[in-house]
Amino acid sequence: MPFDRITADPARMGGVPCIRDLRVTVSMVLGRLAGGATIDELLDEYPYLERDDVLAALEFAAAVVNEHEVPLSRPA
Repeated sequence: MPFDRITADPARMGGVPCIRDLRVTVSMVLGRLAGGATIDELLDEYPYLERDDVLAALEFAAAVVNEHEVPLSRPA
């Protein structure tokens, strides 16, 4: 599945995946959402982002986690 809104350029943000070649990383978007921010709050804070950008970041993260083994803690 192509991620048209996610870019990675070694010359920008050290090659970390970004939104539409902006200096907004996927991890920043995910971190803000994980911290309790809503999509609308993110769009207010970063007016150059679009709702589809945030959704693309979530889709990208889901795909990456699905492709890699992620160490998780064991249940008690």
